[in-house]
Amino acid sequence: MAEFSKEDTHFLLKAFFKEKGLVRQHLDSYNEFIDHGLQEVIDEVGEISIEVPESPYKVRLGQVWMIDPQTRITGPYVTEVDGTKHEIYPAEARLRSLTYAAPIALEMTPVIDGREQDTELVYIGNIPVMLKSKLCFLSQLSREELITCAEDADDSGGYFIVNGSERVIVALEDLAPNRIIVDIDEKGTRPVHQAKIFSTTVGFRARIELKLKSDGAIYVSMPGVPTEIPFVVLMRALGLESDREIAEAVSLEEELQRQLEPSFEKALGVDMVSDAVLFIGNRVAHGQVEEYRIQKAETAIDKNFLPHIGRTSESRRDKALFLGEMACRVIELKLGKRERTTRITSKTNG
Repeated sequence: MAEFSKEDTHFLLKAFFKEKGLVRQHLDSYNEFIDHGLQEVIDEVGEISIEVPESPYKVRLGQVWMIDPQTRITGPYVTEVDGTKHEIYPAEARLRSLTYAAPIALEMTPVIDGREQDTELVYIGNIPVMLKSKLCFLSQLSREELITCAEDADDSGGYFIVNGSERVIVALEDLAPNRIIVDIDEKGTRPVHQAKIFSTTVGFRARIELKLKSDGAIYVSMPGVPTEIPFVVLMRALGLESDREIAEAVSLEEELQRQLEPSFEKALGVDMVSDAVLFIGNRVAHGQVEEYRIQKAETAIDKNFLPHIGRTSESRRDKALFLGEMACRVIELKLGKRERTTRITSKTNG
């Protein structure tokens, strides 16, 4: 097997940077987002419902276009004081303290009582353009043309211009998505055993925390709900109505099931699925009519809670079983049957 000398390694590194450059990963990531990622986010949302009980109106979302429907501008532009719009290059954005951004339009189809109306292309905003990406005018210019546009011909791009300032996306290390992490919070007078997960799906990320507190009860926090929800209440809202179902979703071991007694006490009076949903709705939309409170609670459960498992009502039971697994791991940690989770990280752009 051939061995590489230091000179060979130096030559390979030099050839790599000459071929790929220092920011190719940023440009490839941005171009991928423009080509596919942005549309995937829209497709994940699908449609927008009017938040009025029994409303017949919906808006179905379609194709994303990088264009201003009125002026047909398809690249970075600026709107002047008199309302006129024209395309700009990065040098002008720097000098005038502007944001180098391109327009985004989205096909929207009104749906009334299940009947689709005419589809319209609607301007929804601007997206910052990464220099030298496929949306940037500079990516198509030669060295001589770049110099004519007051640009550095050797500038590799990979950054943005926001309000005239150059901004770059910095690579960060982040907790691995969709992995249960169990740990002990020892900041207070009494330790709190907890499990957390960064539930991630296309276009959405939710931090879910489950805590076994000093009173022996388990509580859950999630986006869209301003207060912690008792564990048993949330399990019932997810469709597990009987105490036995909830206990067995956590563990079949009696020793672990006995640890749930304080949690069941926190759910006294909340005996049915409808009671649990209303319990959550009272905290999400306090003071609103009951129907609206229930709707908001169901939206929080389906959309915000463990979205990587699903974002429809059909996924509730799977979410309950996953939540039961989180509770099981926390109880095992408390009883000394499980070690703290090593924080597995993954590199992302942030």
